[in-house]
Amino acid sequence: MILEEIDNHLANLDKHGLRRRRKTLETPCGVNAIVDGKKMLSFCSNDYLGLAAEPILTEAACAAARQWGIGSGSSHLVSGHMSPHEKLERDLATFSGCERALFFSTGYMANLGVVPALAGRGDAIFADRLNHASLIDAAQISRADHHRYPHNDLAVLERLLKASNAKNKLILTDAVFSMDGDLAPLPELLELAERFDAWLVVDDAHGFGVLGPKGHGSFAHFGLTMNPRVIYIGTLGKAAGVSGAFAAGADNVIEWLLQQARTYIFTTASSPVIAAALSSSLALIEQGEDRRRHLQALIARLRQGLATTRWRLMPSFTAIQPLVIGTNDDALRIASALADHGIWVPAIRPPTVPKGTARLRISLSAAHRFNHIDQLCTVLEGLQ
Repeated sequence: MILEEIDNHLANLDKHGLRRRRKTLETPCGVNAIVDGKKMLSFCSNDYLGLAAEPILTEAACAAARQWGIGSGSSHLVSGHMSPHEKLERDLATFSGCERALFFSTGYMANLGVVPALAGRGDAIFADRLNHASLIDAAQISRADHHRYPHNDLAVLERLLKASNAKNKLILTDAVFSMDGDLAPLPELLELAERFDAWLVVDDAHGFGVLGPKGHGSFAHFGLTMNPRVIYIGTLGKAAGVSGAFAAGADNVIEWLLQQARTYIFTTASSPVIAAALSSSLALIEQGEDRRRHLQALIARLRQGLATTRWRLMPSFTAIQPLVIGTNDDALRIASALADHGIWVPAIRPPTVPKGTARLRISLSAAHRFNHIDQLCTVLEGLQ
């Protein structure tokens, strides 16, 4: 029976240590958490600048709720596009150095909207093998030919582009890879895009707000200015501390996305409260150099503290610090032992990461303090 088949699939997940289980957070997002009734020191969230519970954003949201209510009532293209959404899009365009921006409800929806709007049957997409699931799904639903090149392997990518006869080509990559914490070589990718007349779609979910002068992201980190063939996607539920995402680029490209991106057209606009809070968040990000300097100091302290452990800390100078454990069972065991010590670090297993590289994904926030890092390192050293 079909229900028995589901039970068999779930049992198989349990057998291989792959079933995902939710935990209930009983406090606002922050480094000190109560999880399923237990006090924990959290290294889980992507709240890289510690803005998720920032009082200034809370006040901005409350003021917007009093003025605009809670719901938008419709899709953007019917009657749901309100003044806070319009202001946010102007702010996002200015922040990212682009002519125009389009606000989406989530990062997943942004990727699933942008990629199929730019590439379809007969076109070709060239995607980094370690791209986020949303980029993989976006390439698949586009119905374009989907070529996956080895992680950051520019030589293979160049060969694939050179061999392609597709009329439209699109290079698709994360800027900061969510499970490894390393960066895509954006200057070289942009050069290839220009040489082979291709789009370059970059998802800067984990670089936006954190990298570059004033937190302007991975392109700013490399000293690059925006190019008309670039579509820059930023997530607003991580360093920005709220939710949603945006695509930014040339005016006519964003107009095309507004006309064609199904995940923008056919969904209710997000709350005006979210949009108003995000406009306030952008100002805090630009003023957040102290937060970013502190975050870099935390990263250095963690890497020094874990340098002598038997586990491999992957090369990353970003807030994502993956500690590769190996097997699923070992990763779960270490994560459980940390929880027994009141420390919450997620164990990441296949298919999210390659088989044999199950890891602890240590996420740092500017809200952490040095004693938090020292506590984590001390416990991990004792678990070797």
